Amino acid sequence: MADSSVAGALVPSVPKPEPAPSGDTSAAAAATTAALALPEEAGTRAASASPQGPAAAEEGPADRDLLCPICMALIKDAFLTACGHSFCYMCIVTHLSNKSDCPCCGHYLTKAQLYPNFLLDKVLKKISARQIAKTASPIDQFRCALQQGNEMGVKELDSLMTLIAEKKRQMEQQESETNMQILLVFLHCLRKQKLEELNEIQTDLQYIKEDISAVERHRKELYRTKERYSMKLRMLLDEPTAQKMWPSHIDKASCCFPPNSWTPLSASCPGSLQNKKLDLKAQVSHQGFQRRDALTSSDPPNPPIQSGNFIARKRRVQAQFNELQEYYLQRRRTGAQARRQEERDIVAMNREGYHAGLQDFQSVLTTFTRYSRLRVIAELRHGDLFHSANIVSSIEFDRDDELFATAGVSKRIKVFEFSTVVNEPSDVHCPVVEMATRSKLSCLSFNKYSKNVIASSDYEGIVTVWDVQTSQSVMEYEEHEKRAWSVDFSRTDPSMLVSGSDDCKVKVWCTKQEASVINIDMKANICSVKYNPGSNFYVAVGSVDHHIHYFDLRNPSAPVHIFGGHKKAVSYVKFLSNNELASASTDSTLRLWDVKDNCPVRTFRGHKNEKNFVGLSANNEYIACGSETNEVFVYHKAISKPAASHRFVSSDLDDADDDPGSYFISAVCWKSDSPTMLAANSQGTIKVLVLAP
Repeated sequence: MADSSVAGALVPSVPKPEPAPSGDTSAAAAATTAALALPEEAGTRAASASPQGPAAAEEGPADRDLLCPICMALIKDAFLTACGHSFCYMCIVTHLSNKSDCPCCGHYLTKAQLYPNFLLDKVLKKISARQIAKTASPIDQFRCALQQGNEMGVKELDSLMTLIAEKKRQMEQQESETNMQILLVFLHCLRKQKLEELNEIQTDLQYIKEDISAVERHRKELYRTKERYSMKLRMLLDEPTAQKMWPSHIDKASCCFPPNSWTPLSASCPGSLQNKKLDLKAQVSHQGFQRRDALTSSDPPNPPIQSGNFIARKRRVQAQFNELQEYYLQRRRTGAQARRQEERDIVAMNREGYHAGLQDFQSVLTTFTRYSRLRVIAELRHGDLFHSANIVSSIEFDRDDELFATAGVSKRIKVFEFSTVVNEPSDVHCPVVEMATRSKLSCLSFNKYSKNVIASSDYEGIVTVWDVQTSQSVMEYEEHEKRAWSVDFSRTDPSMLVSGSDDCKVKVWCTKQEASVINIDMKANICSVKYNPGSNFYVAVGSVDHHIHYFDLRNPSAPVHIFGGHKKAVSYVKFLSNNELASASTDSTLRLWDVKDNCPVRTFRGHKNEKNFVGLSANNEYIACGSETNEVFVYHKAISKPAASHRFVSSDLDDADDDPGSYFISAVCWKSDSPTMLAANSQGTIKVLVLAP
C-alpha cells in the first residue's frame, strides 16, 4: 500500500471506516438504526460525517499506486510485467498489439512476458468491496450483515422490530398527510374554478334576463303602436267625411281602367263596389273591437301562425347556435365592461331599453339569418375565340358600381356595363371597353374618385394606369424586377397607389410622378397590398412569410404591427372597415384582425385553398372567397362557418368530361353596400350572384 504522501488528493480529515467484524452485532444494529432514521436526520448525519462534502467521498479510493497507468482507473484483472509494473490485462494487451515496450519504463516487452498478479487482484477486490460498502445504503449494510451471519440476540431483534414498526408507522402517516394535502389542494383549485364558472354563468344569466325583459318590453311597445294605428284607421272609416270621400277615391281609381274593361264589371255587379265598401268597414270594425280588448291587457295576444320565412330563419339560428351564443356573450360582456367605464352608456340604455351589446348582436342575428344561399341572376363567358386561356384573376367594380372590369391571363382588360349584363340575358356579352396589354394580368383597382381611371399589375412587374374612356395607358411604372401580384388605389388620395411584387418590394406611386415615392424592402415575396379605406398612410401587406405586415407610410422602415397566425402564404388582404382587416391564406383559412387593437378576432374555415389564388372580397358584414372545389363561399364576419355557398357547374359539353376538381374560383368582388357579388372561375365563367333567403 502507498504511504500518505502519495494520496495527496484525499481529504485527510475523513478517516476510512474499518469493516465490521463478522461477529460484531453492534455494526448491524448501527446500520439498522441509520437505515430507520428519517430522511432529514440521515442527511444531517451524512453531512456531519463528511465535513468536506461529496468531493471527499468521490476522492476516497484515489490511491494512485492502485490505478492502471494506461486507463487511470482501479486495476482490473491485474497482470505484472517482467520489468515489475502492473496493468489491467486488456489495457496492456491492447498496448502491446501496437507497440513492444512498457508504457511506464519503455523496456522491451512482449505478451509472453506478462504474468498474473494474484496478490494485487485480491487486494483490489477487498478495496472494491469496502468502497461498495461505504456507498451502500444502511438497509443494504444491514442486509449484508445478516447475510454474513452476524449473531444477534432476541432482545436486539425485538428492539430492531420495534424500530422498524415505528418507522413504518411514521412513513405511512407522512404519506397519508401528503396525500390529504394534495387532495385538499386539488379540491380548493376545483372549487375556485367552479365558483368562477358559476359567477360567469350567473352574470351571463343576468345579461340574458335583462335582455329578455328589454325585448319583451320593446315587443309590447311595437304591438301597442300597431294597435293605435289600427284604431285610427277604424275611426277614420267611421267618420262621415271619410264615407263621402270613399266613392271619390273609387272614381279616381276607375280612371286607371280602360272603358271596355270597366263597363262589363259595372254592368254585371251594379252594387258590388258599395258592398265591398261595407264589408271592409265591417271587417275593420270587427278587428277594432278585438284590438280594443287587446289594448286593455299588457301582453300581446298569442303569436300568429309562423310563416315559412320565420321557420327558415329559426332553423339557421339552431344550425349555428353555438357560434351565435359565443358571439352574443362576447359582445354582451364587452358592452357591460364599457358600460361600467362610461356612465353615458347607462343613460343610453335607460333611454333606448337596449344595451349596446344586445343591439350589436341583434344586428348580426338579423343579417345572418336573412340569407342562406346564393342565387344566380346573370352569367357570362369571359373567353373569346382567339384566346383559349380564360382564367379571370381579378374583378373590380368602378366608383358608382355601374361598370365592372375583368382581367386575367388573356392579356386583356374588359369593361362591362353591370345593368346590361343583369337585365339583358345573353350567352355572349360584349364589353363596352377592351384594352390589350403586353403581359398576363394579376390585379385591377379602380380609382375611387375618377370613374374612368383604373390601375393594373402584370406578370412582367409593370404597374399601369389606364384611362377607360380613351382605352389608353396614362402611366407605366416599371421599377419592379419580377411579377407584380397586387395593386391598389388609395380611397382618400386619388393620386396615390401601392403595389407589391415577387421581388420582395412594396412600392408606393403617385400618378403625378414617374418614379416611386416610397420603396419598402421585405424579406419575402409580396402577394397582396391594400390601403386602409380611412387613411392614405396605412397599408396592409400579405406576404409569403405567413404574416400580414401593417405599415405606416410616414415611417416605412418598420411595420406598425405584424399579424401572425396563418400557417402558409397570405394571398389576399381586404379591409371591411377602418379597423377590420380580412386575410386569406393557402392554409384554407380566412382570418379577421383588429388593426386598431392589433389583435386577432376570428378564424373562418369551410373552403379549400392550398395552392391557387381564389379571390377575396369583403363588405361591411360579409366576406366572400373562392375555393379550389369550384365553389364560392360567403362568411358573416361574426360567424366562423360559411353562411352560404354556390358551386359552379360546367355548362359546356367539352368541359363536362373534365375533372371538376381541376377548376377553381379565381376572383370575387362585392358590389358596394349590396348583397350582390361577382364571381369568376378558372374556366372563364363569370356569374352575378345575390344572397337570398
